[in-house]
Amino acid sequence: MVNIKHPMQPVYLDEAGIARFKENKIVKVLLDMGPLDMNKLAVLPFTQEDREQFAQLIGYSVSGFGELSYASSGAVKRADMKADIMTAQSKSEVTTNGAIKRKG
Repeated sequence: MVNIKHPMQPVYLDEAGIARFKENKIVKVLLDMGPLDMNKLAVLPFTQEDREQFAQLIGYSVSGFGELSYASSGAVKRADMKADIMTAQSKSEVTTNGAIKRKG
């Protein structure tokens, strides 16, 4: 059997400047309106990798993702790195000659 990994959801900064995974609106509606909530899902026999991706698909914050028992250290490191880059970019601007200058 081929071991194909789930992709990581894109990371963005929300209105409050919090790094989050881009939620999948369909998954979010199914969670919010479906018969299963997070507590019921927690006791079902899903793989660690499926749980990890689910947290991303529902728009978890990157910092909260790092605290989940089923989030792998590799996924946490990749997400943290993406969040750090986005945060640094939001606090900087690129000048016309390509130099990076801090905002403010």
